[in-house]
Amino acid sequence: MQDFSHSGVAILVVAVVQTSIVLSFLLLTSGRDPGIVPRNAHPPEPEDEPGSSSDWSGSMTPKLRLPRTKDLTINGVVVKVKYCDTCMLYRPPRCSHCSICNNCVERFDHHCPWVGQCIGRRNYPHFFGFVLSTTLLCFFVFSMCALRIKRLMDGHPPLTVWRALQKSPASGFLMAYTFLASWFVGGLTVFHLYLMSTNQTTYENFRYRYEKRINPFNEGMLRNVWKILCSAIPSSKVNFRAKVPKEVAGFGSFSYHKTTGVNMDTMDLKREKYNCDMRHDLQWMAKAADNVEDIHGFPSKFKESIEGSKSKLEDPSSEDFSKSFEHEYHIAKNSAAQPRHGRQSGNWHPSPELLSFGPGPQGLGQ
Repeated sequence: MQDFSHSGVAILVVAVVQTSIVLSFLLLTSGRDPGIVPRNAHPPEPEDEPGSSSDWSGSMTPKLRLPRTKDLTINGVVVKVKYCDTCMLYRPPRCSHCSICNNCVERFDHHCPWVGQCIGRRNYPHFFGFVLSTTLLCFFVFSMCALRIKRLMDGHPPLTVWRALQKSPASGFLMAYTFLASWFVGGLTVFHLYLMSTNQTTYENFRYRYEKRINPFNEGMLRNVWKILCSAIPSSKVNFRAKVPKEVAGFGSFSYHKTTGVNMDTMDLKREKYNCDMRHDLQWMAKAADNVEDIHGFPSKFKESIEGSKSKLEDPSSEDFSKSFEHEYHIAKNSAAQPRHGRQSGNWHPSPELLSFGPGPQGLGQ
């Protein structure tokens, strides 16, 4: 104020306003939703297409496995989108899952530890404004402090550099601090100017996504910068004030339910179904034991144990098990012939012991 008279007020006002702009951009960057993609409560339905992979888990029908990637055509270029196991969705183009925030973020750039937030589609303009304004503030403070030291050196009596720094140590400290900070934020500003001019993200650039192929999102330098910085920011897809539903999206197949008011009818139906399944299995095992005893001298004690268990669940009325057993035989035969995951043996045929249970000259159906 004393050295620059009236211009000292302007210097002070510019420094305060510039600092306020830096802090405002910092709050907008760290407090705004970066573009989180809401999670699905359940995985999408698998597409039953020719050539799609299947996961055989021993059940009667194989389970279709979701393809890990899908192809999309953007501006004539094929772009692959990946499936996210955590969010149970196919990520939109340029979307990635942040391992720190544990969310899929649209146009994911990087996770910035300095602001404690992911940088994505909805807060990237504010992040660049924060970096650029910080760089300009560093340049401004360094210039004003250097001008202050210069005026001290040109005063009466003239002083050397070290004498001037001793007379104004705050200027020397701020010059050293802003000089070091300018290399960091200044280099970051130049790097993001390059990314915007080529319409890339930090994540894509570090992974060399477009090193040997065309960038389908590049529309020219000026148009890229205008589209990134000046286009309207889309509204958030997540309602952070909404009530949590009973089935929480984002926790896979886990869901929580109220422990009170349990439906007893549902429990009775499940218990009845379990008893029917047990009765059917025991009847099949008893029939198989009869045949094995006749052919291979199967121990009668095992048969008696099965018969005793069967009598506890079996209805008094007699049944014909021949059709049921033939159906079970065909299922067992197909299951034995089906290759298992990780199987190393080269023999895919059912064993003679298993075939002996089937209908025919040597089986039970005779």
